[in-house]
Amino acid sequence: MEIIRTVEWMKQVAREARSADRLLGFVPTMGALHEGHFSLIREAQKQCSPVVVSIFVNPKQFGPSEDFQKYPRTFEADCAALEKLHVDYLFAPSPEEIYPGGFRTAVVVERLSDRLEGRARPGHFRGVTTIVLKLFEIVGPRFAYFGRKDAQQWRIIRQMVADLNLDTQVVACPIIREPDGLALSSRNRFLKDGDRRAATALYRSLDALRREISSGERDVTHLLAAMHRVLGAESGVALDYVEIVDLETLEAVMSLRRTCLALVAAKVGGTRLIDNALIEPDGDSIRVTL
Repeated sequence: MEIIRTVEWMKQVAREARSADRLLGFVPTMGALHEGHFSLIREAQKQCSPVVVSIFVNPKQFGPSEDFQKYPRTFEADCAALEKLHVDYLFAPSPEEIYPGGFRTAVVVERLSDRLEGRARPGHFRGVTTIVLKLFEIVGPRFAYFGRKDAQQWRIIRQMVADLNLDTQVVACPIIREPDGLALSSRNRFLKDGDRRAATALYRSLDALRREISSGERDVTHLLAAMHRVLGAESGVALDYVEIVDLETLEAVMSLRRTCLALVAAKVGGTRLIDNALIEPDGDSIRVTL
């Protein structure tokens, strides 16, 4: 695996791959890699060669009261894991390389970025879309792989790609979960022993929604109430939001006529977690994917 530290070096490698008609795949990460990331890499390797993984803890997507300094950084272990997966290139630039002095540009996807996570974390998606567009420009991938756990993020990135006529196709990959249902996240390592069981309430609330839909329930108010009952029964969970929204607009829905997302965010101890389920109507039946 070749570790690339500069923008120009990465752009040269990408140009050479494209000139050789190779299908370049890209997995952007902030490091602290886990099986969720590895599943994205394996999916990229099925379709693409070479595969580039980036590790960059992006300061612009953290608010002033958030955990930028605390965010886990495990670069040596990450490199060893990527070597084991036979990743071709690791792009690991410094903040100064990505945001040199005088940097003034930002990317905003309007109307999708100010709800849900955007409401809870002002400026977060402005930082996400800015760094993702920069990385797409630097790496020039044909396909880029994102986990569906960050559902609002991949919806916004997909909109940005469409609006700006980018040549990169965004691939959304399944959520990877622990045996008890907890969605894998780099932040899970911050959960204390007493919080670990409480954290599964997010998954359990989504599973309750799935069971209600499977039994024939279609009323959104009833479905949200079922989720609230599970979350409210767990004293260690400080709920931020529970919503069922249209996949395209991210606006709250009153019916399940179109593809929707059930989204939940909460603090467990001092750790903020998110999770979601994809709700896909198909005739008289509805498929729910956790």
